[in-house]
Amino acid sequence: MGKLFSIGEVLIDFIPLQKGVALKDVFSFERAPGGAPANVAAAVAKYGQKAAMISKLGNDAFGNFLVEQLVEAGVEMDKVYRTGEANTALAFVSLKENGERDFSFYRNPSADLLLSEEEIEPAWFQAGDILHFCSVDLVESPMKQAHKKAIAAVSDAHGLVSFDPNVRLPLWEDPEDCRKAILEFLPTADIVKVSDEELNVITGIKEESDAIQSLFVGNVKAVVYTKGAAGADLFLKEEKIESRGYSVKPVDTTGAGDAFIGGFLYQLLELKANPANLEEVLQGNQTEILQFANASGALTTTGKGAISALPTKREVEELIGK
Repeated sequence: MGKLFSIGEVLIDFIPLQKGVALKDVFSFERAPGGAPANVAAAVAKYGQKAAMISKLGNDAFGNFLVEQLVEAGVEMDKVYRTGEANTALAFVSLKENGERDFSFYRNPSADLLLSEEEIEPAWFQAGDILHFCSVDLVESPMKQAHKKAIAAVSDAHGLVSFDPNVRLPLWEDPEDCRKAILEFLPTADIVKVSDEELNVITGIKEESDAIQSLFVGNVKAVVYTKGAAGADLFLKEEKIESRGYSVKPVDTTGAGDAFIGGFLYQLLELKANPANLEEVLQGNQTEILQFANASGALTTTGKGAISALPTKREVEELIGK
């Protein structure tokens, strides 16, 4: 049975107790474990498949908190190193009345960016595994090189590579640097998940269908195009598969996209997907995979935080049944 490996940032989201207030006016926060790759790993683990995190944390109380929370969520943390050279990353979140959010990050650099390629062991990866990554940790740093080594290693082992750009422009000195990094790593992925808000930023193409087709470069076999509450479309090179979202009352949209792709990758692990059979698996199980992913993302918005708001597998299945 394969395992999910998530590489990238593990951080603490400080979520305001007041909604509809600008970040500068928030006076009280509660902490929640987060970081997009960590959220995905937690979702896969919570639904019942093996998941491991690859990252680095500071030798600080925040790092200790994150290790405890992710272990409790079922995520393997033995590939998360600790360092005294930098602190654990923090993100302060401002919530609008509709649950949408704005971020302010504290990392200059943070510990995760210090993970080096020498700390990546190719022997970790086996056939049937999935490596998932995002763009936040693709800034010029040792961590960027660690991504390259991990991606090459899992590909050599005949595992799948999943890429969710998860664009966070405030973390980049120049937005064009973010776009260039995404386009550099895009061909290395088998699966690309992109949101309707990110598509034009990444591709620079206004026409939706043309923009999505432009993502089919290199190893890319499937593009998952998420549209928030409206659901998601799955694109294969010659096919478009549509799905509808689920109506819920959102409290906090933080981590909804991560819960979606976590549910999606959980299903691929259940179905023993690999680079050779990926398109066949997606075509044969499209309805079940997309329903589970959509329900996972929707239910996560009904609570605060990302990992702490993840639903159980039973709750996901109950929403699908309704």
